[in-house]
Amino acid sequence: MSFINYANREINCKIVYCGPGLSGKTTNITQIYRAANPSFRGKLVTLNTEMDRTLFFDFLPLELGKIAGFNVRFHLYTVPGQVFYEASRRLILKGADGVVFVADSRKDRMDANYEAMRDLEENLKLYNLSFNELPYALQLNKRDLDDVHEAIYLTKELRVGNEPVYEAIATANKGVPETLRDVAKQVLRRLREEMS
Repeated sequence: MSFINYANREINCKIVYCGPGLSGKTTNITQIYRAANPSFRGKLVTLNTEMDRTLFFDFLPLELGKIAGFNVRFHLYTVPGQVFYEASRRLILKGADGVVFVADSRKDRMDANYEAMRDLEENLKLYNLSFNELPYALQLNKRDLDDVHEAIYLTKELRVGNEPVYEAIATANKGVPETLRDVAKQVLRRLREEMS
């Protein structure tokens, strides 16, 4: 749920990157952070756990425009992918305005993709949300590696509706800005509808 800061004339929105462990969620966030104008981004915060980490930063993408005279600031989060961090994932998803699912394209990671997708769906239900009503995109990451599934197969297996699907190589920043831009535009479209 977006938070409006009237003093700063800002609307704060939360986008959460989900997916299995080591799928490229952290790489997405760090690439976006590097590309964001330093004057309009916050500090990159990393919360390390024993096996994974959660990243967070906020930024003000001026090129996306204003809504009713308010700037829109996006807060980007990753969730830990390992199975035993379910409570952390659930907490981070609370209040999400948009979600990106980062799938690992490697053939030996399909079970992890399925499990992470089921977990995401269950956690969204806890907040009375579904993929159909939430700004959402599917990213097929690691497209440059050997032994990956065809994008058509991954899309068929992991797509939950008509959400946009992006092929990505997060380490090279390919598909990363496009994925974020799409979800951010979905969030802004929804905000405009709610505020009109």
